[in-house]
Amino acid sequence: MTRRYFGTDGIRGLSNRFPMTPDLAMRVGIAVGTIFRRGDHRHRVVIGKDTRLSGYMLENAMVAGFTAAGLDVFLLGPIPTPAVAMLTRSLRADIGVMISASHNPFADNGIKLFGPDGYKLSDEIEARIEDLLEQDIYGQLAPAHEIGRAKRVEGDIYRYIEFVKRTLPRDVTLHGLRVAIDCANGAAYKVAPLALWELGAEIVTIGNEPNGTNINFECGSTHTAALQKKVHEVRADIGIALDGDADRVIIVDETGAVVDGDQLMAVIAETWAQDQILRGDGIVATIMSNLGLERFLSNKGLALARTKVGDRYVVEHMRQHNFNVGGEQSGHIVLSDFGTTGDGLVAALQILSAVKRTGRTVSEICRRFEPVPQLLRNVRISGGKPLDNPVVQQAIADAESELVGKGRLVIRPSGTEPLIRVMAEGDDREQVERIVNELVDVIGSVRSAAA
Repeated sequence: MTRRYFGTDGIRGLSNRFPMTPDLAMRVGIAVGTIFRRGDHRHRVVIGKDTRLSGYMLENAMVAGFTAAGLDVFLLGPIPTPAVAMLTRSLRADIGVMISASHNPFADNGIKLFGPDGYKLSDEIEARIEDLLEQDIYGQLAPAHEIGRAKRVEGDIYRYIEFVKRTLPRDVTLHGLRVAIDCANGAAYKVAPLALWELGAEIVTIGNEPNGTNINFECGSTHTAALQKKVHEVRADIGIALDGDADRVIIVDETGAVVDGDQLMAVIAETWAQDQILRGDGIVATIMSNLGLERFLSNKGLALARTKVGDRYVVEHMRQHNFNVGGEQSGHIVLSDFGTTGDGLVAALQILSAVKRTGRTVSEICRRFEPVPQLLRNVRISGGKPLDNPVVQQAIADAESELVGKGRLVIRPSGTEPLIRVMAEGDDREQVERIVNELVDVIGSVRSAAA
């Protein structure tokens, strides 16, 4: 199925360029409102956003679309993506919207959609939305007496803070821990430091002064250098790096070393298995997770189920097969006992709980396995389908044959950027690097020839 607007995590692109234009945002509001306007009750939608300058523009456009479709709109303001999912259910809304491009630079923006159950929409519903967007959508407008209203919701961040705090075991407090947290100048700049402080931690905060253009700029989960420096500077016990919409987390231990999502999932899986609360006899991750994680879990008698890249696919597999832990190497950690989507702050609290209960350092807790050498490189493309080229396909087949029994190869188009991602892993680092570099050169030469 060809996706015309939606990628792996909603609709995303450069602000004020198709598809991230006010016109399309309004049309999305009308299309989604039309699909979810079911039954005779008064319909409502909740809309949250991160701190990007373009959020104001897209928020107002979506309000116009949803109210034109006959839905009442509750505006949440800057708030994490998992809070939107939680409040969609709590406020009995028919649809939830998060305006964010996650970890992307400020000039990008995106639209993420949640159903009334707080889960991201299925491929089938997204296809229906895309179909409506290419029709005369203005024939779907509500009659004048059914046009919706819009209002700002007060106190929504405090409802989310209380929800987050309840995910920490009641016998655990964070007293005695010095926590450095990087909010990426994003959606969690208020809620994350406050929640950790209320749980008893001593807080040192960076990335908490958003100005509309500094979200994710040299900070957050994709740029950890500032947090690593701060951990050393204040001698913190742990550093917590969130991304722009706070649905992912990367940890920095007390030595300044970075801990990725694979290690975090290993900690949570092992801890929950010991507490006999892990379901599914394992966890769910994507094809990008390190082979070392798979081997670690296997040694513990646990399984690793792999999905396509995208936390929505992880969640779908979790729901279908009764898992309660899943996530991505990038730091999307989904704990379905607590929420319906990735939540960086909730995942961080599970790590902090393990630290407090064991009395061990973060570096001791979070080094559960030795990662297999892994290399990921991106090839930027301007169009076309280089992966369909016979030369590229033969090169991929040759590389896969060479890695049989020794490692893995994953090559895929990005769902959010015009990139081809080339990843290989295996026990022989030199072999992995050579294979990735050769494939990047082949794809690059085909791309250049096509241009």
